[in-house]
Amino acid sequence: MTQHDERDASALHTPVLLQRCLELLAPAASQEGAVVVDATLGMGGHSEALLEAHPGLTLIGLDRDTEALRLAGNRLARFGERAILVHAVYDEIAEAVRSAGFNRIDGVLFDLGVSSLQLDEAERGFAYAQDAPLDMRMDQSSGETAAEVLAVAPEGRLRAIFERYGEEPLAARYARAIIAARAETPIERSGQLVDILQQATPAAVRDQRHPAKRVFQALRIEVNSELSVLERAIPAALDLLALNGRAVIMAYQSLEDRLVKRELAQRSRSTAPAGLPVELPEHRPEFRLLTRGAELADEQERAQNPRAIPVRLRAAERVRGVE
Repeated sequence: MTQHDERDASALHTPVLLQRCLELLAPAASQEGAVVVDATLGMGGHSEALLEAHPGLTLIGLDRDTEALRLAGNRLARFGERAILVHAVYDEIAEAVRSAGFNRIDGVLFDLGVSSLQLDEAERGFAYAQDAPLDMRMDQSSGETAAEVLAVAPEGRLRAIFERYGEEPLAARYARAIIAARAETPIERSGQLVDILQQATPAAVRDQRHPAKRVFQALRIEVNSELSVLERAIPAALDLLALNGRAVIMAYQSLEDRLVKRELAQRSRSTAPAGLPVELPEHRPEFRLLTRGAELADEQERAQNPRAIPVRLRAAERVRGVE
């Protein structure tokens, strides 16, 4: 039993860019019989608002975190069969939609990264500011923990994880320090890892930023295969969208946002060969971008909800490709 068992999910979580998400999804979600997938259900804040705003909407909510599904389930119970919750990673979106009895969807929302629930529960090990077991699994029912990665990964793999997923300039130094430390004692708690990183960091760098921030991000991405999952999930979600269907995607770090930007740019570009006098219908873009670049939270939301500070929102609408 967790500390949240007797608490209301709505009190634990403030959805990021809620009104903007509702505005972007409204033309698709307001159609009678519309189906929208919340691919990152979390504690159900965005889903609740969508279901309230559109009485004819069916919402399919996905999450790999069983505790999030339980809390969101309580929150969305009043919507009955209009809310279909599925224990799944979001690259399993096509299977989840088919299992719910649909072939196409009208909208999809991704709110990427680690959830408020995971950050706030110290025992999950996501936060470097609190000492806890180094777990970091979004789905605690399966997979390798961060402690297990640190225990068995060779130095080269650790360095690559920190470089690729954390963009950490001191990756090699940190990997060496972890290998040396684990030879003395297993690294099983976040506090231990923070101490190792602090000791391995030059004083000048320690004064500029917390040494653990990028390493913890990298470990979390590695443990949950976040980037490889996202690379599969975005194309799968876009393929499911019906004509005039809309996708809204919020990323919180540059690696995620680059993947999203690349996929949306590719789908919203003409495939006509250079010099072709007339663009044939099959070469027209599949999607139309709904945002100019990435949209940010305004100053008021950043002040009220610090987790909105790094958000980058992108959105697109299907304009060709399916009947």
